[in-house]
Amino acid sequence: MSAANCLLTADQFLCSICLDVFTDPVTIPCGHNFCKTCITQHWNVNFPSQCPNCKEVFNSRPELRVNTFISEMAAQFRQSAQQKASSSSSEKQAAKPGEVPCDVCTGTKLKALKSCLVCLDSYCETHLEPHLTRSGMKRHQLIDPVENLEGRMCTKHDKLLELFCKTDQMCVCMLCTVLDHKNHDVVPLKEEYEGKKAELGKTETEIQQMIQKRRLKIQEIKHSVELSEEDADREIADGVQVFTALMESVERRMNELIDTIKEKQSKTEKQAEGFIEELEQEISELKKRSTEVEQLSRSEDLLHLLQSFRTLNTAPPTKNWTGVRVSPPSYEGTVVRAVNRLVETISKQMKKLPEAELKRVQQSAVDVTLDLDTAHCHLILSGDGKQVKHGDVGNNLPDNPERFDCFISVLAKQRFSSGRFYYEVQVKGKTQWTIGVARESINRKGIITPTPQKGYWTMWLRNENEYKARDDPSVCLSLKSRPQKVGVFVDYEEGLVSFYDVDAAALIYSFTGCCFTEKLYPFFSPCNNYGGKNSAPLIISPVNHTE
Repeated sequence: MSAANCLLTADQFLCSICLDVFTDPVTIPCGHNFCKTCITQHWNVNFPSQCPNCKEVFNSRPELRVNTFISEMAAQFRQSAQQKASSSSSEKQAAKPGEVPCDVCTGTKLKALKSCLVCLDSYCETHLEPHLTRSGMKRHQLIDPVENLEGRMCTKHDKLLELFCKTDQMCVCMLCTVLDHKNHDVVPLKEEYEGKKAELGKTETEIQQMIQKRRLKIQEIKHSVELSEEDADREIADGVQVFTALMESVERRMNELIDTIKEKQSKTEKQAEGFIEELEQEISELKKRSTEVEQLSRSEDLLHLLQSFRTLNTAPPTKNWTGVRVSPPSYEGTVVRAVNRLVETISKQMKKLPEAELKRVQQSAVDVTLDLDTAHCHLILSGDGKQVKHGDVGNNLPDNPERFDCFISVLAKQRFSSGRFYYEVQVKGKTQWTIGVARESINRKGIITPTPQKGYWTMWLRNENEYKARDDPSVCLSLKSRPQKVGVFVDYEEGLVSFYDVDAAALIYSFTGCCFTEKLYPFFSPCNNYGGKNSAPLIISPVNHTE
């Protein structure tokens, strides 16, 4: 029996109704076997009586008798299966918290691999086998294991939720469509599932695109930080170089001052040492004569005294020291002269700073061309869009919203909403002009006051030598020389607009603390030509980087 049992498969001892090992197995006339309780309940519900497997119909309900042979075989198989399950359960992993347990396992509940939407049960690897091998059960819909399979049943009609009502946006059963959701837009769950899955796929794609854009933005920000660090390092290096040169100049001038004072003092000391040495020599000679006089005065030899007195009476040569003085050296003006020389050196260094600054901003040079669609009808633009001047006769141009109708002005085609940009305009030969930048939303119709409050950051020339920055209020500018070429620099994020005298490499004026929220356009106004006195054009010049 044991050898025969080993040749039998699990399917041969499973009831196709309860999917478990036979309990009181009975054989019906067609030859198929079922648990007595299972087939009895099946026939109580379904009429006429027929075999659940082969569908053979019996005119009268067959009399059911337990098949003792199969019963004994099933009992032995059950015992063997329990022993195998007991031994394998120790090897297989029990369901952990959060995992779906098998509904069929007795004792230790193993982790379920699949859930059946027909049986409304979840199965481990062992108990799932009939769904994978038996033809009748292969048609059951299996899904990844989930808990609360009863929740997939309609609570009102106790039927499987297999439809979706688009009208009420909810899952329904077949009876719901006839009763509560009659005439509603109802589709199979799979159809709605595929539609929603497609939407989720689209949403996921959009999310991934958003993620990618933000990753690119992170890279952009990191790159900006790197550029900022490079600018900071370069600025620090330039600053250290300038201040090092200044400190070296201060130290050099200080050492020169000390050396000058010490040299004067040294000369005074050498002069005094010469005088002292000469005086000490005379003192030595005088002491010698004093000794001779003293010795001679003590002599009692009349002849010797008289003979020696004549030579002794001749005094040794000495200097008249009455008018000799050692005057301290004059230091009047020494420190002042040293400081003045230091100031001259610092001034030379200071003159180099604007040149360095202009060189830096010129690195942000952009190509700018004039936009005819914004030009006042009396303005004449060159074919390349680089020059503009005022003409006495108006052009026949459409009065579009972008065009200035009263203010004799024109904007550039280029617009900027971030970063830095710089351009240069030749103003040579003009007596009046206005240049700068303007935001996109400026009013271009009627009389305009070009101030920051109105969206303009400009400087102008009036009456040949009256320069102003059109701030709030306007600032009069005192310039050492008339600019022939003006550079305009904008740092959007910093809120900075600066104007430079390019030839003098000098900063003219800066608007600071600006809050830019729109696109900025380079702005130009050659002003009226006043009968030819101001006929020279404004010329957008190529930037020649200063050496």
